[in-house]
Amino acid sequence: MEETTRITLRLPTDLHEWLAAQAKSARRSLNSEIVHRLETERDAAETDAESP
Repeated sequence: MEETTRITLRLPTDLHEWLAAQAKSARRSLNSEIVHRLETERDAAETDAESP
């Protein structure tokens, strides 16, 4: 199992509501949705860094 770290995250209410709706439509938990989006952005940033 991957090692995890617990954090407390404060979000504006409208952003929380939007993320919760996105998670529901993707059939993910809010936590999984946030992790998915962060991993996607990280992967894109790594790809951009590798491009000349």
